Amino acid sequence: MSVTVPRRALPTAPRGYAIEVTDLRKSYRTRKGRHQAVGGLDLKVPLGGVHGFLGPNGSGKTTTIRMVLGLIRADSGHIRVFEADVPTALPRVIGRIGAIVEQPKFFPAFSGRRNLELLATAIGTPRKRVDEVLDEVGLLGREKDAFRKYSLGMKQRLAIAGTLLKDPDLLIFDEPTNGLDPAGIHEIRATMRGLADRGKTVLVSSHILSEVSLVADTVSIIGRGKLLAEGEVDDIIASRGGQAVRIGVADPARAASILAPAGFSVTPLPQSRMEVRATTDRPGEPGGFDPARITWLLAQQGLFVFELMPIQADLESVFLDLTAEEHLGASHPGGPPGPPPPQAAPSRAHEGPR
Repeated sequence: MSVTVPRRALPTAPRGYAIEVTDLRKSYRTRKGRHQAVGGLDLKVPLGGVHGFLGPNGSGKTTTIRMVLGLIRADSGHIRVFEADVPTALPRVIGRIGAIVEQPKFFPAFSGRRNLELLATAIGTPRKRVDEVLDEVGLLGREKDAFRKYSLGMKQRLAIAGTLLKDPDLLIFDEPTNGLDPAGIHEIRATMRGLADRGKTVLVSSHILSEVSLVADTVSIIGRGKLLAEGEVDDIIASRGGQAVRIGVADPARAASILAPAGFSVTPLPQSRMEVRATTDRPGEPGGFDPARITWLLAQQGLFVFELMPIQADLESVFLDLTAEEHLGASHPGGPPGPPPPQAAPSRAHEGPR
């Protein structure tokens, strides 16, 4: 597989939505009272591409996915998948959905191929499809090995192969890289990118923002079951990150007193360095954020910069800013309280192996 997995250019024409969620709410009864897992969530997943569903552990991602799949009922709110209302009209589109919500379950002593053949028979898919999905996830050549001999990354790819047997249009993966080593993470990332490039819609939930940012075209960021930001990855980073530089100067306190009146915010850093960020789009004189103007302002007062380095915003830093502002995040670091046993799904074929 290639070393890099570039995001494809998104089309400019409106694409519609594979999933639309409006004011979704879900709470559970616990010994300490009711715990709100999802509190008024709005979510839109565009058709085509990889959409990252991001948030810390316990922020409501898995609960939301279970409601989208009809595995549990929402307390209130509205869910539409391919314009079908959930759960009432979900059976009409369930064949277009594939999902891995829990750790996949296979027969350890059976080969990867045999496991997929049994699943294909169970869901009424021709066995010739087994070779096709093994090829799609890069397991041809290892398909005769027993499942117990597979690495964690290979086991996860086999689970993805299981979801592809019915050639769904929407793939939903809940924390697909948990427990994987860097090579396994890369394999899953490349698999998701390949599916999206074939026109599939891939929704991937994760708390590892830096990892998803490498493959996602669009994202929704949530905290405590509420939407914090949504849109294309680059747009979210640009809108939140602004422009900033790290500078080194002998007297940071004096430098801060010079730059603040000129429209810059200053954050102290170790070793006589500091982060300088514009407090408005165009601080001070016309020209906006100009590192040369920062050095000029300081030099006018006899302070000379010995280091100047641009600071690149990323998805993780944007998320940390959002959760700090809203006082959100995971109220239960280990995840939300365990829900009661989920209701029976309308069909298990869309979930893949469990």
